[in-house]
Amino acid sequence: MKLGWAEPVAAAIGPTLIKTLAATWRFRERGTENWRPLWDAKRPFIFVLWHSRILPLLALHKREAVVVLISRHRDGGYLADLAAQWGYRPVRGSTQRGGEVGLLGIVRALQGGAVVAMTPDGPRGPAERVQPGAVAAAQHAGVPIVAVGARPSSAWYLGSWDRMCIPKPLSAIDVAYSRPIEIGAGKDGLRRGIDEVSRGLQEVMTAS
Repeated sequence: MKLGWAEPVAAAIGPTLIKTLAATWRFRERGTENWRPLWDAKRPFIFVLWHSRILPLLALHKREAVVVLISRHRDGGYLADLAAQWGYRPVRGSTQRGGEVGLLGIVRALQGGAVVAMTPDGPRGPAERVQPGAVAAAQHAGVPIVAVGARPSSAWYLGSWDRMCIPKPLSAIDVAYSRPIEIGAGKDGLRRGIDEVSRGLQEVMTAS
């Protein structure tokens, strides 16, 4: 179901609405063994996820003090508020507008030992096409990337560029994680990294 009217409503009452809905969601995870050893070893890494799946995945990993890159665009405001209320540490910026500032903040967070979450197709698309920002940040900081996919049993989809997914009340949400993706050095490493992250996201979305 595509809801063109829902985007401004979500922007106005987003945090309250989403927190109420999220309390009813049930998560089923696959592939946690791909990132838990990194977490337990306190090794920094980057979660990457499609922009359309940010709401269920924010709900799943709340209270873990993950650093999240959120757009400076106006529609990033309510996501930043929601993320902060759920215990995330938002960095405002993107791979486009304000990108240099945002990516510098992400690299510094990784170098400080943080786990980071990024949407490589944000903030304005093209949808489900990996832009180089997350891969470049991982390369610069020398950390791996873990792709994450989420598929709810029932959801609304907003009339936004990414068709933002809002799981319906009582939805079961299947979540899958890729193996860690290491990014090689130089331009070739960046290109290969973009290809591997694209494949990883495709695989976890299929598996979730």
